[in-house]
Amino acid sequence: MRIALLEDDLDQAALFKGWLKAGGHTCEHFAAGKLFIRNIKHDSYDVLILDWMVPDMDGYEVLRWVRENFDWPVPIVFVTAKDDEDDIVRALEQGADDYIVKPAKQRELLARITAVARRASSVDETQTSIEYDPFQIDLGNHEIKRNGTRVDVTQKEYELIVFLFRNIGRILSRGHILESVWGRNPDINTRTVDTHVSRIRTKLSLAPEMGWKLSSIYQHGYRLERITS
Repeated sequence: MRIALLEDDLDQAALFKGWLKAGGHTCEHFAAGKLFIRNIKHDSYDVLILDWMVPDMDGYEVLRWVRENFDWPVPIVFVTAKDDEDDIVRALEQGADDYIVKPAKQRELLARITAVARRASSVDETQTSIEYDPFQIDLGNHEIKRNGTRVDVTQKEYELIVFLFRNIGRILSRGHILESVWGRNPDINTRTVDTHVSRIRTKLSLAPEMGWKLSSIYQHGYRLERITS
């Protein structure tokens, strides 16, 4: 998963980033609330981890901003030294998905992050196909069909299609798409995402008159949507 971490203690941040990397995740770290907000306005993540006591805009204010401005319920986990019951209840009532009091433990943190992400996701990891009329995606054979007819796509186009169809309605940043489909490869840039999106938009006929829309979101990325009449 792609995770954003708000933590002003650099030693703690390095520790958490190491744990997350060991758990197979990528993590972007921010040491101040306003910087964190500026980034998540234009980038996308699977989970947000917040400390409470950080400079210029505390974690609770960040939580409120996210819940008031995001159009999807991104999972949020507090990891903080604030252990007062009133603070914990206030954060959970405002929309935090989980709350861990420091010192955090590695296995527990990873398990809780996985749990909140699983609850927020519509993806069934055991599924063998994805079907949204008129598309059928065979996950076992890496095959895409439209109205029963096979669509010829490259391996990366296939992976991008699966990622988009697993995140219908969600704004995905170019960086998020790039990491999820191509991995962290310094030789690949976001123009590659734009090129592949253009190709699959054409190959799958993702147009409003066909019931689908793959939109470019200014200064952010892309969103795949179903158009209902």
